[in-house]
Amino acid sequence: MARRRAGHPRRQRPRSCVAGKGEGVTMAPGDLISRPGQVQYGDLLLGPGTPYRWRGITGWEELPALDSGSVARSDAHGAYPGLLLAQARTIGLDGLIVRAPRDRIGAVVGALNAGTVPRVDELPLVAWLDDRGPLLVYARAVRRSVPAGPGYRLGTIVGGAVEWVASDPRRYGVVEQVVAATLPTSEPGLSWPMGWPLNFGTPGSSGALVVVNAGDAESHPVVEFRGPVTTPALTNISTGDVLEYDIPLAAGDVLSVDTRAGTVLLNRGASRLYSATKRSVPEQTFTLAPGVTNFAFRAGPDSEPTATATVRHRPAYW
Repeated sequence: MARRRAGHPRRQRPRSCVAGKGEGVTMAPGDLISRPGQVQYGDLLLGPGTPYRWRGITGWEELPALDSGSVARSDAHGAYPGLLLAQARTIGLDGLIVRAPRDRIGAVVGALNAGTVPRVDELPLVAWLDDRGPLLVYARAVRRSVPAGPGYRLGTIVGGAVEWVASDPRRYGVVEQVVAATLPTSEPGLSWPMGWPLNFGTPGSSGALVVVNAGDAESHPVVEFRGPVTTPALTNISTGDVLEYDIPLAAGDVLSVDTRAGTVLLNRGASRLYSATKRSVPEQTFTLAPGVTNFAFRAGPDSEPTATATVRHRPAYW
């Protein structure tokens, strides 16, 4: 029997809703960035090769503020160490310089303003600082300063700033990693009578997935089960944590588990969170530790060997 969970369903973050473009238009995070020193927020590009230059970025390489769960000892010096939970990350772009011909300075400032308006949903914010390559957060612009003065007449405005807040303080690799496996199947073995060269048949599937989080922070994956399959389950071999759902999936059905949002959606529509079995852990606790994680994909007896489990994630960094 599946267990039901109380609580309100969580709103799922859109894949990519880009500033200045119509609803439903998607683009890859950081697809406009081409060199170190550039920052992209939605479809607004800042840095070398653009009208917008900047002198410094704050909150990017710093640890975000931490809430400590430590409790003071009542009978000794010090405290009992507790969880350290990071607050939202605040990122500031300082010393912003806007440069354009005098007859276009208004349009260039207007484009900056349009790209940093208050929003309900977060947008991809990608910064490429050095040889490590670009990193990604999802954030909203919360402050923008463009000094109004003689710079408008000269075509050069100095002393501007933009500030964003990312509700998830971790930084992520721009390229999404995807690992998939089918259900375990046995190998056909040798055919009799035997002839040279020996044909052992097509290798069987083990149902194993090896996922590598190349970062230094835990990452929340998106797990997708594709039918035909019954009671699909994905087990973390190291921790024993399991995601398992008492639900049949027909061919073409996809059950998507977003462990960051805590949602379980059938074909990106109806919630199936209630189908989690008793041995399934809460979705938001199912994370990828830094390094290598081994998973096993299993399912009910009426499943087809073509059923798959896919793990999508980005390496996460503090």
